[in-house]
Amino acid sequence: MSTSLEAPSASGSGSGAARASVHLRPRDGSAQPTTAVELLFDLVYVFAVTQLSELLIGRLTFAGAGHVAFLLLVVWWAWIYTTWMVNWFDPGSGKVRLVLMLAGLASLLMAASIPRAFTSQAPLFAGAYVALQVGRNIAGAALLGREQPLRSVFERIVAWSLLSGALWLAGAFVPASLRFALWGPALVLDVIAPFAGYWTPGLGRSGVDDYPIEGGHFAERFQAFIIIALGESIVVTGAAASASGLANRTVAALALAFLITGTLWWLYFGEVAENSRRHLAEADDPGGLARDAYTYLHLPIVAGIIMVAVGDHLLIAHPTRALSTAGVIMMLGGPALYLFGETLFRLRMIGSVSLKRISAVLVLCALSLAGGLPAIALAGALAVVLLALALWEWPPVKPEARRP
Repeated sequence: MSTSLEAPSASGSGSGAARASVHLRPRDGSAQPTTAVELLFDLVYVFAVTQLSELLIGRLTFAGAGHVAFLLLVVWWAWIYTTWMVNWFDPGSGKVRLVLMLAGLASLLMAASIPRAFTSQAPLFAGAYVALQVGRNIAGAALLGREQPLRSVFERIVAWSLLSGALWLAGAFVPASLRFALWGPALVLDVIAPFAGYWTPGLGRSGVDDYPIEGGHFAERFQAFIIIALGESIVVTGAAASASGLANRTVAALALAFLITGTLWWLYFGEVAENSRRHLAEADDPGGLARDAYTYLHLPIVAGIIMVAVGDHLLIAHPTRALSTAGVIMMLGGPALYLFGETLFRLRMIGSVSLKRISAVLVLCALSLAGGLPAIALAGALAVVLLALALWEWPPVKPEARRP
């Protein structure tokens, strides 16, 4: 792995290098644990994921699902870029910590405006998102000296964020019917930028070797986000059950919902997630692996968790009624998408596919054809499939026996 981010020695090459090193995490092989301020930042995204789940519950249509998917991409990209930055920058630095706090504030404003992001709160939503993206990237460039190789990466990222930011802000002030015409291309720019290497006229293109990562910290941050999303599912179902009065059937539905969420947790924090740090450390291109497996391929996993939360809410609300087609898609499609995303993640990380998980996805697809079942019966069948998969994979292969 490149060592271009290592802090210089006391006899380093100038005050600029010394100043920059104060703000960067050391690349000396020492552990880089997640800090308290990073967890505080993440708490804002618990609220953001809750907002998305509740919006989808209230708009369970194809158009509503499309809007939520669009907003999820925005929320995900806001969190992703900050996570990448803090893998390089040390929150122990007061200036880095201040940037994170301001990023958390912008994220909170963005999350609060999610329910009316396409209507009355469009300026707040777009303004907060642009302030987060552009402000954080400018701050990153400003904290680095000219001699730091990472400085040019941030300069390219700033150029792309300014370009997409102009479209986001313009889209916030046009009639709602024209908003997607500007916000759609803006989001596309944000999503394709890493693959394009942030190519910028006069500055060139960034390769994955230009932004080395610390694999342990990086994997831990994404695992924390999965915990956040799964925890949000528990919050949604617990609140719904409490509001419904906790009748016997509601308690049974709540127990099933928790069992489903717990099994999904078990399935994620297994073989591949357990060894992701080692795979990143040993990879020939850790930056490219992190970009593909985490930045992109974790998105369907998170989307699946949000769908599960919606399905659980429907289960708690009416456990003995048959679900609508949309409800069935949420309850069964969410876990299927979750497992499919994990399969893609595994394929990119270690180059293999779990036939057991593919089989479970196919069973869930077949189960969706069994119409007319009460929600609690369908949830029971889902729980059986997930538990069977977890037991089928048990005991896991010992870490030292695996091959990258």
